[in-house]
Amino acid sequence: MNDPISDMLTRIRNASKALLPTVEMPHSKMKESIAGILKQEGYIADYSVEGKPHAKLKLKLKYQGKKNVIEGLKRVSTPGLRRYVAATGIPRVRGGLGVAVVSTSEGVMTGAAARKKNIGGELLCNIW
Repeated sequence: MNDPISDMLTRIRNASKALLPTVEMPHSKMKESIAGILKQEGYIADYSVEGKPHAKLKLKLKYQGKKNVIEGLKRVSTPGLRRYVAATGIPRVRGGLGVAVVSTSEGVMTGAAARKKNIGGELLCNIW
């Protein structure tokens, strides 16, 4: 089973547990848009795309002292079991303290943004 988004979340989880400053992974548009949401929501400091033939996505992780800003990441929809939700069914992560990442017909966005636009989609992952 090959799940690139799950791989991305695991790399971030492992790097933040090891208090590494950056983490690299193979690039894809989906991963780049998830990284954009992480930056916009303040979970990572920055991200960049490097390399021409085989592009790499490089995330700059964020810490508060020796504590990770990202407490947890959880993959919801997997290649084996896709999870689709209506706009009204998008869950609030940790009572609104976390972020649900949803892939909609208008691109990848946070659960709150999808709820506001009243569009559902595939619930990719939860971050808190």
